[in-house]
Amino acid sequence: MADGGSPALARQVWPVGALCRAVADALEARFNPVAVRGEISGFSRAASGHCYFSLKDESGQLRCAMFRRAAGLLDFAPRDGEQVEVRGRLAVYEPRGDLQLVVESMSRAGQGALFEQFLQLKARLQAQGLFDAARKRMPVPHPRGIGLVTSTGAAALHDVVTALRRRVPHIPVVLAPAAVQGAQAAGELVAALSNLYQLIESGRGLQPDLAHESGVTIDVILLVRGGGSIEDLAAFNDEQLAHTLLRSPVPVICGVGHETDFTIADFVADLRAPTPTAAAELAAEPRQVQLEALDAVLEQLRTEVARRLDAQQQRLDQALARLGRPSGLVARQQLRLAGQAQRLRYGVQANLVAQRQRGQEQQSALGPAVSASVAQQRQRLADAGLRLELMAPQRVLERGYAILQDDAGRAVTRAAQTRTGQALRATLADGEVDLAVTAPRGR
Repeated sequence: MADGGSPALARQVWPVGALCRAVADALEARFNPVAVRGEISGFSRAASGHCYFSLKDESGQLRCAMFRRAAGLLDFAPRDGEQVEVRGRLAVYEPRGDLQLVVESMSRAGQGALFEQFLQLKARLQAQGLFDAARKRMPVPHPRGIGLVTSTGAAALHDVVTALRRRVPHIPVVLAPAAVQGAQAAGELVAALSNLYQLIESGRGLQPDLAHESGVTIDVILLVRGGGSIEDLAAFNDEQLAHTLLRSPVPVICGVGHETDFTIADFVADLRAPTPTAAAELAAEPRQVQLEALDAVLEQLRTEVARRLDAQQQRLDQALARLGRPSGLVARQQLRLAGQAQRLRYGVQANLVAQRQRGQEQQSALGPAVSASVAQQRQRLADAGLRLELMAPQRVLERGYAILQDDAGRAVTRAAQTRTGQALRATLADGEVDLAVTAPRGR
């Protein structure tokens, strides 16, 4: 029988594209949806936002694509060598005929159950209003004290303390130690926060190690730990801890894990920081900003003091100009000017003392500059007093001048005021002389 007539040799000839589609349909019907566990290899993120990688184990490898929408829902940054569990749909990429898994969700291997619990707790607490933005408070920019909850052996403690010492070394920090990982961690975190609340509300701690800090007024609390897997961060996904955070008397800043890590504590806290160091930076405005503000206040103070002193000096200059004509008013005016100068000195000194007290320890380094300015103005006042002394009537008389008065005690300053035979009295430096006008002569 001819080959063309043999049923055994009669085969369907598939176009390539049609065969690829048939295989894709068979995969769709047989496997999808599918869950796969494996190690990430060759992970890359395209400019479009799509992610491409392979999943492999000791016996196989599978190409994967995760499109931008699904990739945007990731709560961690996938890395090569990381064991993950993915869910998606098998397909054939027809342009190359490659088998491909289109990934719709991804989690670290072994975390599926924990993640499901996390999502369920998150939904329940959100429905109860624990995450409402309306109830959250912003920390004050200049807290009087900072409460810190973390493990004494955690790297986060070193990071936070280093940042606080660099930025706000003048603000006291009260450490409430607690485990941040393990079966007992959630309970210890709750106890540490409750201890701080007691310290804030009553002024004394429940534990002896906080008794010496009873004088500190805490205005913000930092809850921190470093990064880790979902198992490592499980203590911060505790329902009791969430309700404890809700009743904090002061704002709580939560800095747990890395930037891509999210916990229930992050959602309940008043403010979330991406890292422990960032939490420290959000706790208080840097000291340098406060010092610069004080510098501006001091400059305003200097300007105002100089303005007032200049105004008073101008008044003194005007008073000196009016002293050219000696009379009984000179002595009284001199006393008034001396009193004004004394009140000015006391007023300037009192003003500077009040300003220095307002600045307290932040402005202590600026005191010498103000003192130098006051000393300079004191010298200017002393010089003005000396000029007043030189213009005093007695000094004028000692230089050979005399004061003439008629019999009514009126000062005689012009020849036209006299007449022949008129009796006058001349006041000299050491006494008085009675005179008689023989012949007035005017200019």
